[in-house]
Amino acid sequence: MKLLGISGSLIGEKTAIAVNEVIKKAQELEPKLEIELLDMKHYEVEFVVGKPLHDYNEDTQVVIKKITDADLFVIGTPIYQASITGALKNLFDHLPTNVFESKVVGTVTTAGSEKHFLVADHQLKPILSFFKAITPTNVFVHSSCFDQSNVIVDKEVRDRIDTLAKELVHLHTKLKL
Repeated sequence: MKLLGISGSLIGEKTAIAVNEVIKKAQELEPKLEIELLDMKHYEVEFVVGKPLHDYNEDTQVVIKKITDADLFVIGTPIYQASITGALKNLFDHLPTNVFESKVVGTVTTAGSEKHFLVADHQLKPILSFFKAITPTNVFVHSSCFDQSNVIVDKEVRDRIDTLAKELVHLHTKLKL
């Protein structure tokens, strides 16, 4: 059973840190869970131009394969201009429409403004719904929830991370029975 965390940011660390916290917590709850963090800033995923996947560069093919091979997910994005990142939207455009079907996909959003806490519900979850994903709780992490070393120090956020990890493991387990 593989849990893939995806950080849809091309810069910074906060989104990847938050996603990694969720997948590590899920592994604590289910030690047999294999986890991996796919940080988009480490890959050169080409823009979608309508050609077959095998005609895109190796990074694009590797990223898509990692996603198609995973069993459950945590997808994170920083919020820019009240929206998900272009890199994450481009990634979604590469995916087959059944990639998340009946799979559990948790979401994490990070932002510098508390005004962006509903972006996951209004933009990210509808996209995941199109892919027929099962979407539990979202974790919203404001920049002020990190200390100077980019450690999440806000207790409420840490509790939401724990809740999301529990929901991921619980829902995935129930779906596989």
